[in-house]
Amino acid sequence: MPYLVADHLPAEPAGRRFRNLLARPGILRLPGAHNGLAALQAKAAGFDALYLSGAAMTASMGLPDLGIITVDEVAFFIRQIARAAGLPLLVDGDTGYGEALNVMHMVRSFEEAGAGAVHIEDQLLPKKCGHLNDKKLASLPDMAAKIAAAARARRDLVIVARTDAAASEGLDGTIERARAYVEAGADAIFPEALTSEDMFAEVARRLPGVPLLANMTEFGRTPAITGARFEEMGYRMVIWPVSSLRVAARAQEELYAALVRDDATTAMLPRMQTRAQLYKTLGYHDYEALDLSIVTTVIPVLGAA
Repeated sequence: MPYLVADHLPAEPAGRRFRNLLARPGILRLPGAHNGLAALQAKAAGFDALYLSGAAMTASMGLPDLGIITVDEVAFFIRQIARAAGLPLLVDGDTGYGEALNVMHMVRSFEEAGAGAVHIEDQLLPKKCGHLNDKKLASLPDMAAKIAAAARARRDLVIVARTDAAASEGLDGTIERARAYVEAGADAIFPEALTSEDMFAEVARRLPGVPLLANMTEFGRTPAITGARFEEMGYRMVIWPVSSLRVAARAQEELYAALVRDDATTAMLPRMQTRAQLYKTLGYHDYEALDLSIVTTVIPVLGAA
């Protein structure tokens, strides 16, 4: 139903709703949603929570994922996704956009925009995708201070600490950092860019009782693993961060190539969402019904009188 109707809005803060989902049995599956329309489609497919990827967000803006964007730009995406789907949202907070005070500002801004959770990584700027080379890490004490600052700033927001230590410090460094981040106030740990199922299982074995998040991005260092398998290994969350953006971008690429080739979009019609399908996804007529002065839209049919 339209977000304009107060009775249909969630009664609990997003952070509390995210915590409730984490408390349920089973793994929490979080598909990436890079805008409000993707969020509506993911909700319609049956997902209970969503993920906003910094890589997908920046790519949709025509920018690389190098820590260029600002807190306010991310908050714009949070608001549209939270408004569209009303589902708890885990947000990529990159490095926290600075040091302790910046991290606290990020937490307050994201929580007020409607986020349910945020993850903060232990890279230094310019940060990189976790599956790329030559990542530079913050010191353990500096990152722990950021996590402590985030925990102090939040009301209900779930704080996930991401560590990119596997590539340079191995599993021992990953575990040491994870334990320090939990002690500093992190609710969960995100071990990034692990390269085998055995590594994921070892992290879970060495961090008993710690909620863990697995990243199932495509074209990276991690092999394809199902959500069910991550659950068997003891993980509580799994994300597919850029999948929706990758599919949408490929489809757009093919559309523009067809338009140049054919001077028409006819060949792409079978791959398009129809006007009726789009309006159903958006709840178009539900919005119209809120104002009786708006005449109900009749969808045009080609060839009809």
